[in-house]
Amino acid sequence: MRRFVFVCALFCSPFVFVPSHAQEHPQPAPDAPQAADQALPSELADAEASIAKSDWKTAAAKLDAYLASHSTDARALFDAGYVADHQDHLDEAAGFYRRAIGANPNSFEAHLAIGLLLARQGNKSEAHTELLAATTLDPGEAGPALKARAWRALARLDSPSPDGEGNPELASSELLEALKITPETASDTLLAADLAEASGQHDAAEAAYRRVLAGDPKSVAANSGLAHVLIESKHYPEAEKLVRTALEQRPDDPALNAQLATVLAAQNDADALPLLQKLHTAHPQDPAIMRMLADVLAQAGEFDASNKLYLSLLTKSPDDVDLLVAHGQNLIRQQHFAEAMASFDKASKLDSANPDAWSGIAFAASKLHQPAVAVHALTMRSRYLPEVPATYFLWATSYDSLNDRNAAITYYHHFLDSSGGKFPDQEWQARQRLQVLERK
Repeated sequence: MRRFVFVCALFCSPFVFVPSHAQEHPQPAPDAPQAADQALPSELADAEASIAKSDWKTAAAKLDAYLASHSTDARALFDAGYVADHQDHLDEAAGFYRRAIGANPNSFEAHLAIGLLLARQGNKSEAHTELLAATTLDPGEAGPALKARAWRALARLDSPSPDGEGNPELASSELLEALKITPETASDTLLAADLAEASGQHDAAEAAYRRVLAGDPKSVAANSGLAHVLIESKHYPEAEKLVRTALEQRPDDPALNAQLATVLAAQNDADALPLLQKLHTAHPQDPAIMRMLADVLAQAGEFDASNKLYLSLLTKSPDDVDLLVAHGQNLIRQQHFAEAMASFDKASKLDSANPDAWSGIAFAASKLHQPAVAVHALTMRSRYLPEVPATYFLWATSYDSLNDRNAAITYYHHFLDSSGGKFPDQEWQARQRLQVLERK
């Protein structure tokens, strides 16, 4: 189940800083082509006055007129990019920012601006390059806080994505660089928690989430993030409370509802099934929801409905080992042993270290009267998991079918020693077979 943590990226909204020379009282920027003691051209000053008033159309017109005769003015090019950015003309804005960098490679604000823009567009590689360049430059009048913003944006780019890509160690170091410049914020703490969890430091992640909740008990991101940590450690009741608190803020959020369904399903709560069915109706192509619904349907004994979902998922991911194993387990429950064997066999070929695939092969083989196949599968499974009463019984009956009397006796005794009265039918069968085998 993928993680559902809702930390807003610094680059998820339109342009997030006001350049130093676009304030109410414009002053020459440190990256302007003019000397510091040279007056700002009146046409450019007028354009920046319009920017300060958020009069984007007027500013754009004035900048177009100015750039017609000053096409390499880095400051004016940056201003034009800034105006286009605010009007959501992102490709145009990127073009202006690139031209500004071409005119002045040391323009901190232009590197930062295009880095944030590219990050919003999902162009991580180029965004990373531009943001990293910004961290090496003097922010001048823009101030050190904006350099910290560049480091934070880098940390978010390098933080792990739902598909597992990312570099949590690098992201952590980038976040630390930001914290050397400006104080820690709640968003920083949430990111630190996210990175700690991605690195397997669950205690550190839990502590960070709890710090955020101490200051903001209704934080959706912290409640959801801490719930995920607690789900991993199987502390389901507290996790459920946290998710429900988050849902009070966002009752229709599909990710939060899916997280609640995960908690309910883990606790075998009957409310999980209708919640997942509602989510699936609203998001019929969401694979994570389909997987959960298929699993809960199987637990509820609705194997046909569950299998339809697994088959649908397998059409898109035919080599997904977990799906193949789950599909095979459904077929076992429906007593379609040959089909189940085929599904488990494919899973074992894709991942020879998957014990569930070998367990499935062993059980299906025993039902198909293939004891040698069952013994091989049990041998493979034993490399990765300890024996349990069910596998002891399969060992015993398989050796019994192969007429290996001594091995069958040994495993029947192992089964009876471990079963503890939980499998009365199999225990009766084991005792009956031992009476016969031990008389020979």
